[in-house]
Amino acid sequence: MSTAKELRAKAPADLQKELLELRREQFNLRMARATGQAAKPHEFTRVRRDIARLKTVAAEQRRAPAANAGSKKDSK
Repeated sequence: MSTAKELRAKAPADLQKELLELRREQFNLRMARATGQAAKPHEFTRVRRDIARLKTVAAEQRRAPAANAGSKKDSK
């Protein structure tokens, strides 16, 4: 998985695509655990944290234009 710095350089559409892939991976891990297949326990934690990191960066990107617009109004 990418670091937060690398994720910030990506476009919002790319972040959504990567989020979808991570959610699918998380689902597959849950199904593997439920059916008794040997899954690596650390993968659950890694995927969950990667999803959180990605959602945090996406939220930062959504808030950034609003923050910039607010600062322009104050300068008038």
